[in-house]
Amino acid sequence: MHIAVTIDDLAFVVADAIARPVGAELRAVTPVIRRLEQAAGDGLLRQLQLTQPLEVGAAVVTGAGALAVDLMIHAVVSTPTEAVSRDGVRRATASALQRAHDFAVERLAIAPFGLGAGNLDIDDAAQTMIAAMRAHRGHRPCPSAVTIVVESDFEAEAFRIALARAGRVQ
Repeated sequence: MHIAVTIDDLAFVVADAIARPVGAELRAVTPVIRRLEQAAGDGLLRQLQLTQPLEVGAAVVTGAGALAVDLMIHAVVSTPTEAVSRDGVRRATASALQRAHDFAVERLAIAPFGLGAGNLDIDDAAQTMIAAMRAHRGHRPCPSAVTIVVESDFEAEAFRIALARAGRVQ
């Protein structure tokens, strides 16, 4: 699995699918992810209907609405009773990667999981996500390319450092 980091807007990345962090009812957990939902439009929002909330670590796949990608992978990082944690981010990242594999997604764009007020700092989120990606890479052929899409140089640097520490500078 080739892992890269880029500063971009998730709504405009070139990929087969986008993985995004969500709450237990598949709703956005950060302003960045809310903007992504808005860009995807009603076509996405109509697909986000659940009969009951999901647990941390669950991931589901839907169409991507008006976005240029085919699929959206929604990975639960928190619930009303379980706050964001390193373990939850690890489980959500692993589930998102597994869903990408299940749907034969070759190129996955993924937002940072676990960020936002009162959640993980960027270094913890980056290290946790990179560790989950390395674990997945050893067992599954898909996705073959993962692009971590961040908003700032600060976030990009945290993920690049985590990749370098993991022995995979990209």
